[in-house]
Amino acid sequence: MGRKILKNMDWGVLLCIVILLTIGLVALFSATQNSDYVEFKRQLIWLAVSIPIMIMLIFMDYKTISKISPILYILILISLIAVLFTKSVNGATSWFTIGGISIQPAEFAKIIVIIALATYISRIQENGRDQISRPTRLLISLLIVAVPVLLIIKQPDYGTACTFVVATIFILFASGIKKRYIITGILLTVIIIPTLYFFVLPEHAKTRIDVFLNPNLDPRGAGYNVIQSKLAIGAGEFLGMGILKGNQTQLGFLYPKSTDFIFAVIGEEMGFVVAATVIITYVILITKSIYIAKTAKDNLGSYIAIGIAGILLFHFTENIGMTMGLLPITGVPLPFVSYGGSSLLTNLMMIGLLLNISGRRQKAIFVD
Repeated sequence: MGRKILKNMDWGVLLCIVILLTIGLVALFSATQNSDYVEFKRQLIWLAVSIPIMIMLIFMDYKTISKISPILYILILISLIAVLFTKSVNGATSWFTIGGISIQPAEFAKIIVIIALATYISRIQENGRDQISRPTRLLISLLIVAVPVLLIIKQPDYGTACTFVVATIFILFASGIKKRYIITGILLTVIIIPTLYFFVLPEHAKTRIDVFLNPNLDPRGAGYNVIQSKLAIGAGEFLGMGILKGNQTQLGFLYPKSTDFIFAVIGEEMGFVVAATVIITYVILITKSIYIAKTAKDNLGSYIAIGIAGILLFHFTENIGMTMGLLPITGVPLPFVSYGGSSLLTNLMMIGLLLNISGRRQKAIFVD
């Protein structure tokens, strides 16, 4: 079975990950030279831990993981509740700190919730594909996602919460949900977004949106980071200023340069060529993820793969968009590139699942 998986596996996905990890490590090495490369060294350790777990997930039948998804779902909910009582870091209670190691439950929640939702939908569709369009079934599907999302918003972590929304939309669309629900969802979104802005979002979140629309409203405050990021990307021009030589990066104007604004480091020091390579690699990776969903051997594999594609798409567009001033700043990391142990581990686990599903694929079952 192992040889068959390796033979059928989409090796192009793995190549994309190697490219992104390599560029990310080079950028992180440069971004952390003034801090004795602490984050770079930690990222290497997390990478060494994550790769064996990814390999294990490639060969473990994803149906086995699906069977224990209810238990995993309950455990992650407990973690999301418990983390609310931890010490606040930068205004958010999102991390457990154990022996100097920070673990973010919300990152692991992404993959667990996707599997739980995919499991539920695939099981109810055993009695007919239109089961998902029944109001009660659809409501339960939305509740599976809504509970962890509300807990993550409570932290607060709006960027990660949005990731769940995008992944859910992808899964529901792939499951064949009726068009009336899609239209209703779009109309509700149009109504809810202004309502959230005026009555729900805290002042700092509103400020981020206002500054996104006009960074010069507060160039030394809320607009500072995005202005410095745009200056860094522009300064890189075609071939970049060179590793360890970026002005905004090395002089401390770009912050946080190892996480949220790592793409700006790439743009400044490696130039348009490498920055474009990163974007093209993500496009290929997401396209391949969608193809894996289309050719999965069953609904379960298809929904897990399309959910992962949704997560990757949101992180890719939001992170790069915010560094260019095209989208509001949300603190969403760039997968496989930004510093972050929980993020790296979770992302490589998702890749392990993608390769797992691609290694077992047989025929297309995607909704027309």
